[in-house]
Amino acid sequence: MSIKEKLYNQCLEFVDNRFQTIQKTINEIQESLTSETKSSAGDKHETGRAMLQLEREKAGKQLSEIVKVKEALSKIDTSKSSKIIGLGSVVYTTQANYYIAISAGEFQINSEKIYAISPSTPIGKLLIGKTVGDTIVFRESSFEIIEVS
Repeated sequence: MSIKEKLYNQCLEFVDNRFQTIQKTINEIQESLTSETKSSAGDKHETGRAMLQLEREKAGKQLSEIVKVKEALSKIDTSKSSKIIGLGSVVYTTQANYYIAISAGEFQINSEKIYAISPSTPIGKLLIGKTVGDTIVFRESSFEIIEVS
């Protein structure tokens, strides 16, 4: 299995875990809403229901976002390689290594640290379209692209 495939699978696992967590939260909120019975403290009850409704809306938005992230991830072809950095590229620089996919944090692959980043992040925007040998200046430090796969 290639590094790209390993990174892709790690990102997929990250998205699936987030999805399951949000789904679980929504289910718990739903259970709370249905088990919330009318009590004698009417105002307190209505406030509690309103808070739960807001939580459900927030979780619904998170769910919608994670679905978009999963869609973006599904557009990556791990078998494709390009000399120009784009979605799905693994980029090795003199400072750090990046996988241009989704913002999922740091992964350890074959004892290498690789940061999964979205192309819309500040560093992602700087890397997109660049090639080996290009120099990037980010936060007052510069680094060179040494390999793209």
